[in-house]
Amino acid sequence: MNKFLLSFFIIFSVLFVNAQSPISKQFESSDDRFPVFSICSNLQGKELEECFYNEVQQIVYHNFQVPEYLKKSQYSGVVKVLFEVDATGRFKVIVVNSNNEDLITETKKVFLNFPKIAPPTYNGTPTYSKFNLKIAIPLVSPEENAAVAKAKKENININEGLTELDSIVYKRFDNPQFTSHLGIPFSHSYYAQFDAAINKIGSNNHTATKPYTFAEVEKYYNFQKVNASLMKNKSGWWGRKVFNENLAEIQGEGYWFALNFLFNVQGGISNPSKTDYTYVNTRALNFKGGLGSRLNFTTTFYESQGRFADYYNDYARSIKPSGGNPAVVPGMGIAKEYNSDSFDFPMADANIVFNAAKYLDLQLGYGKNFIGDGYRSLFLSDGTSPYPFFKIDANFWKIKYTVNYMWLKDVRPDVTVEKTYASKYMVNHYLSWNVSNRLNLGFFESVVWTNTNGRGFDANFINPIVFYRAVEFSSSSKSGNELLGLTYKYKWNNQVNLYGQFLIDEFSTSDIVGGDNSWKNKLGYQLGVKYFNAFKVDNLQLQLEFNHVRPYVYSHSEPITNYAHNNQSLGHQWGGNFQELVLLGYYTKDRFYANAKFTIGTRGFDFADSGANSNYGGNIYRDYDADRFADTGVKVGQGNKTSIFISDIQVGYLVNPATNLKFFGNFLFRNFDPTTNTATVYKNQTTWFTLGFRSDVFNGYFDY
Repeated sequence: MNKFLLSFFIIFSVLFVNAQSPISKQFESSDDRFPVFSICSNLQGKELEECFYNEVQQIVYHNFQVPEYLKKSQYSGVVKVLFEVDATGRFKVIVVNSNNEDLITETKKVFLNFPKIAPPTYNGTPTYSKFNLKIAIPLVSPEENAAVAKAKKENININEGLTELDSIVYKRFDNPQFTSHLGIPFSHSYYAQFDAAINKIGSNNHTATKPYTFAEVEKYYNFQKVNASLMKNKSGWWGRKVFNENLAEIQGEGYWFALNFLFNVQGGISNPSKTDYTYVNTRALNFKGGLGSRLNFTTTFYESQGRFADYYNDYARSIKPSGGNPAVVPGMGIAKEYNSDSFDFPMADANIVFNAAKYLDLQLGYGKNFIGDGYRSLFLSDGTSPYPFFKIDANFWKIKYTVNYMWLKDVRPDVTVEKTYASKYMVNHYLSWNVSNRLNLGFFESVVWTNTNGRGFDANFINPIVFYRAVEFSSSSKSGNELLGLTYKYKWNNQVNLYGQFLIDEFSTSDIVGGDNSWKNKLGYQLGVKYFNAFKVDNLQLQLEFNHVRPYVYSHSEPITNYAHNNQSLGHQWGGNFQELVLLGYYTKDRFYANAKFTIGTRGFDFADSGANSNYGGNIYRDYDADRFADTGVKVGQGNKTSIFISDIQVGYLVNPATNLKFFGNFLFRNFDPTTNTATVYKNQTTWFTLGFRSDVFNGYFDY
């Protein structure tokens, strides 16, 4: 581990190399002050900076003792030192890099004798600052260094012993992601922190397509200011990395990188339970950065093992894939058996975002997307496991237009051939239009098809502005699945937003207006309201949402072209044939937070998995042409009507804002009450308490 950290800091040290000096600096802003030696106390600005550099070089030059055997052998090299001046004004060596151990020892000895000086400040507050020093062997006096720099400035060709690597310029890491086109990790709890600012200040924003980019949000919400307010006064390396910063960070001329370990380590107890305890053990490595002002990227690999409450384990096993693996963990992916009673479920996500023009972002990703202003989305939710996609975002005038090309999988045994899962494809586009300062309307269209007759990714749907319904009908109306939708958001005032969605699956006008509750009325709608700074309490957001989805929505005549991926619905996680009311609350105070969610729902399940008239429209993987319950009189809750109540309360503390690492306690109560108990649907009541640490960088849904 020590060797890893040593190598890492040599490669990724956050520094600035000045052509006039072998010392690099971290100060770039006029609001900052360099550390102050007593001899420099009457100086300011550039003169103070130069005085600091000179004093460090003088101390090293007059105190560094090169071993005699190296002098005799005419040794030549460079010792690289990463050091800091902490918030108390003390010098601390972080890393010394040299191919000679005696030079490393001598370097540390010299720095132990550095005097205590006035510390650096940021916005008037003492802070720490990192610097990089290159010690040339044989020693070169500061005066000689100054002469070399002057000659170089005057284009005099002097052999100064410097290389191209020595001329690399580093800057203070100032969280450049906050102004980048990188996506903000989508967590309902995190997004609630800036929803109020967007609503209060913005009138020409588009909040339905998520994840947001930092560039979209920073116009309304000062990430830098909020981040600075959360910083703890930690001068030591471990304190800063645990509570304030990225594990490693670097910023230079036109580029930046950050590396972090992410964690989800938690343990709990549930009742009833087939095991003694529940747990999740996730370790992840995230690397992100930017090259130039237009290209940003992030990539994360997760390695996880876990065991959940019984109801959740049972659901994961009920949607297992073909091939022998026991489960699909919702939102994560296919799981292997682990220790006979647990799951092993690796996951990865990655995104490359290119800001092609002022109004245009192109994104190549492997992850999830979300369309809507609510807790749920009827159009496209983030409840599935990740998938590859290519997304185009055009944001101009009063319009934001998003096109998303997606590559999906059907992992059922019915369609698996030669141990290979079946491929399916989806394209959707969403146009968001700010009609006025208060009203936003959105128009959604999506089509799903599969690789029938070697169709592959059908070129008919590549054009990003074509009307998919017409193309799907002309290319193969029976092998594609079309969905249409409408959204709205109305700003009642600075504290209240109204929002909603209306979904039409397989548009059939005559059946919709027929009035006989035809099974072809495959409709869904959402109504919601958000209340910001509720009851005049800062940072308290309340939300009430109602979702209603009729039977057979998201299904299709060919189950492979249903609206799903990896046995999980791409729309609402419950599939079809349900309605629910959700009340949510989010509150933050400094680093403390509390979230609460209450769900009251009704679902209609099947009594049997096969047979005539046995499909009541809740299972979106069933063929509704062969065994649907009825043609008319179809209503939400038909079949095995089940009442659901779920309360989910979490309180916690934000450990590190850089990784959104939280220490939390969570309590979930679930009551599941069907009309009739069957092999897969049966009455049960669950209490589940969990305690742990989690990097909150994506949503986890346990309300099934």
